[in-house]
Amino acid sequence: MGRIAKVGIKAFRTSPLTVGVGLIALGVVPFGATTTTVAAATTSGCTSTSPSSTTLSLEVNGFSRTVIVHVPKGSTGATPLAVVLNLHGSGSTAATQQKFTKMDAAANEDGFIVAYPQGLIPDGSGYDWNIPGVPLYGGRPVPPKSANDVKFLTSLVGILESRYCVNPKEVYATGFSGGARMTSQLACDDSALFAAVAPVSGLRRPKPCPTTRAVPVISFHGSADPVDPFAGHGQKYWTYSVTTAAKDWSSQDHCTSVAHSTPVNGVEETVYDGCSNGAQIGLYEINGEGHEWPGGPKVPSSDTFLLGPQSSLVNANSLMWAFFQAHPLP
Repeated sequence: MGRIAKVGIKAFRTSPLTVGVGLIALGVVPFGATTTTVAAATTSGCTSTSPSSTTLSLEVNGFSRTVIVHVPKGSTGATPLAVVLNLHGSGSTAATQQKFTKMDAAANEDGFIVAYPQGLIPDGSGYDWNIPGVPLYGGRPVPPKSANDVKFLTSLVGILESRYCVNPKEVYATGFSGGARMTSQLACDDSALFAAVAPVSGLRRPKPCPTTRAVPVISFHGSADPVDPFAGHGQKYWTYSVTTAAKDWSSQDHCTSVAHSTPVNGVEETVYDGCSNGAQIGLYEINGEGHEWPGGPKVPSSDTFLLGPQSSLVNANSLMWAFFQAHPLP
């Protein structure tokens, strides 16, 4: 059978799995975070990177933006590090996503920078992303004159490279729900910038999708997701299945192998191999899991009542990092 990212499948089958999966809105502000106002620069940040968790207030393309950046423990600023953009779901925030995904701990362990950008379209106590041509949750239209979030997120990479010691060949993106759909869009719109992506509970293959290279994609989705159902037929932005999205990405990446699907301890692993430039498409369907981040924190039953059951079968952070490491830009 095919292998996702070589070490990715091995990690799934042999590594201890993190127990507990998260929820959309935990509403917790990161402890010890500081706030800094910065402007974009053109110089390298490889002389100033030090371990920290900082909230940046940025002026980007005429809009005030918020980004939480976590630099891993042990960073000296002398060695360029990978950076992962981690996008929150609809109606959520950067701070919630930081707590929800527990990616700071993964960054500390594996030695990468993680940035949590925040959307601008108000939605309850949080924000939504402006995904081109896609309505918001509930079918609401994107408000007129909303910020171009594709432009913001691609510009953000340059800002991070100027402020932190970033390896430009190791820029990755992940996100949850609406953030996963935004991540799918980034893979299409700037495949020369993002080496690989990992949508969680929200994989799409946007149309049009003007990639200039084959983009490696690993995705995670619960079979019992009531918000974005695995089989599709949900919101106006959610008409086709996750399986179809993965298959469409395999066509986008010119994969030559038929998908290999293997059930392992309640998880259906689907892999497309033989893609252009060594890319791969991988999908983990977690049996019985709801609308969650696999490996996130345990949440109250009142939350799982709305979003579906939790599962301890998969640690998304570990698997996506192994996949990212196997797929830098050439």
